[in-house]
Amino acid sequence: MMKDSIFETLREAIHQGDPIALATVIDGEGRGSKLLLHSDGSKSGTLGNDALDRVVTRDMSGELAAGQSGIRHYGVNGEAREESVSIFIESFAPPPQMLIFGAVDFTAALVRVAKVLGYHVTVCDARAVFATAERFPQADVVEAMWPDKLLETVGASLGVRDVVCVLTHDNKFDVPAITSALKTEVGYIGVMGSRKTHENRTLRLREAGVTEDEFQRIMSPIGLDLGARTPEETAISICAEIIALRTGRNAPNLKEADGPIHGPSSKSI
Repeated sequence: MMKDSIFETLREAIHQGDPIALATVIDGEGRGSKLLLHSDGSKSGTLGNDALDRVVTRDMSGELAAGQSGIRHYGVNGEAREESVSIFIESFAPPPQMLIFGAVDFTAALVRVAKVLGYHVTVCDARAVFATAERFPQADVVEAMWPDKLLETVGASLGVRDVVCVLTHDNKFDVPAITSALKTEVGYIGVMGSRKTHENRTLRLREAGVTEDEFQRIMSPIGLDLGARTPEETAISICAEIIALRTGRNAPNLKEADGPIHGPSSKSI
């Protein structure tokens, strides 16, 4: 495929919101050669030979799933730990998704902070009287449906960059939302509630068949231990935890802490 055709295909994919990755040889043999990887695994172009294409395709797939871009180094046939060829891998992925289950007081604040961070935000609540666009004007989508039904529809599209936040404090909503989210590849599952609520919910989840390994994916109580008191501060603590997990930072979260979630602060400002 000619370079002009590659750029036309890339342009169309970006316009349609389809995830796609572009690899370009920026130094070494075949400088300027390009390889395009589509979300369905199909490819366009070549970096010079099948062996190099095969290895770089693997790395492109990983970068695309994570929504990351960067420079990789290879031998001329894709050998590891060599630097004969430098390749820039660019990921063009749609905004990460945040699914918020529960149209509660904290939801509007979390929507606002999530939009600042670039998330495509869906608010979902089975209670139609609460799940309205008027209450959450900054949300991209507001759905009045049960959480497991929504996840049946969109779950396959969720990946490591995406987020599920369960804010309902009610087992009849929480349990189907959590168990359905655990069936997806979503990168973060956070659940709001007091420690007493968390203990009760844990029992219900065990009854529903959630395993110990699956419990490791659930961040509950949700958020970093920042001493948050207002909905806005709580939203920041939630998003801070998401960022910390994504970047691998060891930040103090409420899941691993003891004591009250909303304890008195040591100082007032």
